[in-house]
Amino acid sequence: MEIRRSGSQPSSKGPADWFTGTVRIDPLFQAPEPARVRGASVTFEPGARTAWHTHPLGQTLIVISGLGWAQREGGPIEEIHPGAVVWFVPNEKHWPGATPTTAMTHIAIQEALNGKVVDWMGKVTDAEYQRR
Repeated sequence: MEIRRSGSQPSSKGPADWFTGTVRIDPLFQAPEPARVRGASVTFEPGARTAWHTHPLGQTLIVISGLGWAQREGGPIEEIHPGAVVWFVPNEKHWPGATPTTAMTHIAIQEALNGKVVDWMGKVTDAEYQRR
């Protein structure tokens, strides 16, 4: 058994190549092999969002506070509230983030395939983000 105490792992700023706006990433867990699941708490300040991206084995988001938006390629922007559980199928191009006026925090859970959990793509433009 392993217990990781809250605050025992440092927070990091979401890299500008992968995020627009102010984003804080708090690692939660990375199971040792042969397990491949990883999780983090991600906080988006108002207007912040990820770039477009996919996950080779899919991703689950659990919204824990605030108000957010999520969109899969070709679909509408969907509002996500605390308690919402969002599943993106493997290799589904998508982005989540906060709304323009409200911060949002979600827990992101995904599995690694050959050590890789995400494929980053281009940023969500302001026009795409404001298209509602």
